[in-house]
Amino acid sequence: MACGGPARLARYPRNPRVPSARAGEPAIAAGTACAGKLTGVPESHARAGRLPVRTAAALVVALALSLAGCAKFDSALGQRWATVSFKTGTPATTMLKVRAACSHIPNVHAEALPHKQTAAAMMYALTYRTDNASDANLAQLQQCLQRFPSVQGIQFGDSGDAG
Repeated sequence: MACGGPARLARYPRNPRVPSARAGEPAIAAGTACAGKLTGVPESHARAGRLPVRTAAALVVALALSLAGCAKFDSALGQRWATVSFKTGTPATTMLKVRAACSHIPNVHAEALPHKQTAAAMMYALTYRTDNASDANLAQLQQCLQRFPSVQGIQFGDSGDAG
């Protein structure tokens, strides 16, 4: 007998309202009794054991994603820079010389220049990233920039200033 055999039938008393399968009659017209999950029957241990593993895996993935998001947020908060402003009428070639002369300082990196290097586009385009620079590095940058009479000033900023 399919789906449990005679031992299964012996555990449950016969219900007079449910027709039994007799020889020559189909057991169930729509399919077998084992086709779907029966209500009131507990899940097997193999299937129930997978649920905590799946939940734990989902929690690990969620935690990893949240930590990655925090790392990106922290790195965005740690951004610092120095923007150099030049006197009006300073040619772009002079600005490029200043940029090259002060690019040797440790932990201070010049950012990319605009594609069109005209005097108007370059006026505030000279920016140094100073994320990991110490106070001594920033002082070296300031001393280097002060050697050039065309430099009007330097403004230090960080991501806390923006917004």
